[in-house]
Amino acid sequence: MTQPWLRTDVGAPHPGIQVCIIPRRVLDLVWAPNEEVLHPGDTFAADLDMSEGNLPTGQMLAVGTAILRVSEVFNDACVKWKARYGPAAYEWIRKPEHRVLRLRGVLCSVEQDGVIHAGDLLRKV
Repeated sequence: MTQPWLRTDVGAPHPGIQVCIIPRRVLDLVWAPNEEVLHPGDTFAADLDMSEGNLPTGQMLAVGTAILRVSEVFNDACVKWKARYGPAAYEWIRKPEHRVLRLRGVLCSVEQDGVIHAGDLLRKV
C-alpha cells in the first residue's frame, strides 16, 4: 500500500483499510462477470452478514491461515463504485438507514499474516 486513501495522524497508511470484504449478495446485485463492468478492485466477497450487529468493530475473522480484525473505518462506496455500478447503486449503498447493514462491506486490518485461497471459508473467531 504505497498511496492509501486514508492515513493515521502521523501520516502512516491506516491499518484498518488493508482488506475489504463485500457481502456476496450485494456483489451479485451490482456485478455480473460476463458484463463489461469491472470487478470492484481488490475487494473479496463472502456470503456473510456484514451488519454492525453481526460483525462489530474489533471482531476477529479467520480466513485461510490469516486473521483479520473488523475496522472502525466505514466503507461507504467511492466514486469508482458510482462510475462502475451507477448512481442508483451508489445511492442505495449510502442511504443513512443502510449504514448499519454495511452493504459495501467491511474494512479490516491484518492481525496475522497468512495464505488465503479462493474458496476458503471466512469465519468469526
